[in-house]
Amino acid sequence: MAVQSDVMEAAGPYDRARALSAFKFGDVTFYWITRACAISVLLILGGIILSLIVGAWPAIREYGAAFIWTQRWAPSADPPVLGALGPMYGTLVTSFIAMLIAIPVGLGIAIFLTELCPQWLRRPIGMAVELLAGIPSIIYGMWGFFVLGPFLANSFQPFMISVFDGVPVLGTIFAGPPSYLSLFNAALILAIMVLPFITAISVDVFKTVPPVLKEAAYGVGCTTWEVVRNVVIPYTRVGVIGGIMLALGRALGETMAVTFIIGNSFKISSSIFAPGTTISAAIASEFAESDGLHQSGLILLGLLLFVLTFFVLAAARLMLMRLEKKAGN
Repeated sequence: MAVQSDVMEAAGPYDRARALSAFKFGDVTFYWITRACAISVLLILGGIILSLIVGAWPAIREYGAAFIWTQRWAPSADPPVLGALGPMYGTLVTSFIAMLIAIPVGLGIAIFLTELCPQWLRRPIGMAVELLAGIPSIIYGMWGFFVLGPFLANSFQPFMISVFDGVPVLGTIFAGPPSYLSLFNAALILAIMVLPFITAISVDVFKTVPPVLKEAAYGVGCTTWEVVRNVVIPYTRVGVIGGIMLALGRALGETMAVTFIIGNSFKISSSIFAPGTTISAAIASEFAESDGLHQSGLILLGLLLFVLTFFVLAAARLMLMRLEKKAGN
């Protein structure tokens, strides 16, 4: 220690000031680099919004707010008639059905992996879930078109139509005829695609539950179901909801897999077994041969999808903030 003190005193105040100045320069450089990275995200986001508005401006000027609630889509008419109601309806319906299927299945898999699964089986199932996330969306679309669609049209759809035939409301939702291309088939593909996101995030947040909480619940006689319902889910609800919203954002914007199997029909039907379309599928199907007002209308569809996704994620963020505030109280 005495030797180090002598060395520092021999260095003198000038050398110490120069060393501190070098450290300060590094801190300032690091601060501005990270700040520039953060600002670049805002610039990219603003550039995307601006380009969408510029591209969609002819359609906005031509149709105005009526574009949102107009169902007819006839770009070849004179003048062209374009409306976003059909794609918006298909986007919301397929995403809702997909989440209705994926949430309980994904949470069930996560609970099984963290609470009930034998150690030797945990890794194979976890790897299988991760592999589902790595499959390209076009492969899901081809599999849905050649395998899942015919299977559902020949077995599941006729069964559901016969079961709910004549039942109020449900009979309309599950009305026929069976079809290879339908909203339900697309929603089922979406559910399979978003399942790994819900499962992986739920498994990670379930592992953050302190073991002492679960051991205390088991110690007072709680069953596994009661521990999951009263300890695991309340402790991790913020993370679980975040994973669900991430999966919902993926479902809203999925393109290729949905385009293969949804049918690309702009008509609105009360039956989930009828063909339909989504915003992303409509853009992918028609953008290549579009021009003029037709192309502007497709860009306006993209802007609507951007706004729709933004509001969904904003609502999720508000929900998480309320849950965190309630948990803090």
